[in-house]
Amino acid sequence: MSREVLDSISLTVPADALDHFEAALGSVCRAVSFFHDEDNDFWNIQGVKERGAHEPELASALAVAEMLTGHAPEITRATVPAGGWLARMAGDFPEQKIGRKFLVRGTHIVAPPVPGRMTLTLDAGLAFGTGEHHSTRGCLIALERIAHRRPRAILDLGTGSGILAIAAAKLLRRPVLASDIDARAARVAGANAKLNGVARLVRAIKADGWADKKIRRGAPFDLVFANILARPLCAMAHDLATNLAPGGTAILAGLLTVQANWVVSAHRRAGLTLEARITDGAWTTLVLRR
Repeated sequence: MSREVLDSISLTVPADALDHFEAALGSVCRAVSFFHDEDNDFWNIQGVKERGAHEPELASALAVAEMLTGHAPEITRATVPAGGWLARMAGDFPEQKIGRKFLVRGTHIVAPPVPGRMTLTLDAGLAFGTGEHHSTRGCLIALERIAHRRPRAILDLGTGSGILAIAAAKLLRRPVLASDIDARAARVAGANAKLNGVARLVRAIKADGWADKKIRRGAPFDLVFANILARPLCAMAHDLATNLAPGGTAILAGLLTVQANWVVSAHRRAGLTLEARITDGAWTTLVLRR
């Protein structure tokens, strides 16, 4: 049995600070989850990382989030056995039917395929994107709706677990470039692609967004997923429009519904047109076209 011990970090913030503090924890944590307290309209963010690792980076990231939001939440810390945490994550990761086509399940679920569903198998808790989060679900539903366009050049920007790249590769049988600024996430995405039998179609790389030559060489793209956060989505609107093929589709997520109009406006200024909104709880997925 593994004796590895992890650091567990949790904090509570209002909705307008969620993306900044989620990004702060996400910059160093092995996995991050967040839950909405609807009664008080606050968000609890939890992250786990290797014990004692990346402490200066975490302190700096939290300080930046506090400066940008004006919120200084109380940070609660504890240690948790890695085995117990992973077991708990698995228990909290049930099989999920998403849209009309997809079935997402963890590796802990051993069951026959469900007729009429395309199974996406992932390790619970290894990287963001297991289908539990509304933004991931919205992206998968959007992919279903635009699949008839048969996009050829596909990019999953900020791939996390690789779930969207894997879904696109399995559904469309097209090669997908999956990138993440975190090398650990890129490795997990590559492993998950192999687990799902699409390693030959999914190329998972560490890359710093549109600034990376490996991404620019693949442009223009017919389909781009960007399940990130509202602020970086707005900052990258011009780059997205420049690297999207005429008639191409962009599926954007990771944004709260209250942030959707802000993100839409930034992309309209860059020359993209809003085609659809998919709202799920407090979260919205946007489908735009050039």
